Amino acid sequence: MDILEVLGLDDLLAQFVLAIGAAMWLGNAFAIYQNKRGRSPKGVDTPFNVVRAWWLLSVGVLISLWGLISMFAG
Repeated sequence: MDILEVLGLDDLLAQFVLAIGAAMWLGNAFAIYQNKRGRSPKGVDTPFNVVRAWWLLSVGVLISLWGLISMFAG
């Protein structure tokens, strides 16, 4: 029996990738939503970068898909 099987590190890594991706797309989706409502964080003087938020949201979706596929393919 291998140490990776005992600790379940393959499954843990896939879950970690899924969690990071989900946090990226949920956080950026919330930021885009708040920007559309006209709200911004207190103390922030710079304008909201919509293109960057959409880019990071799409990267988060891809990372989440990677994590899901890794969980169910393994």
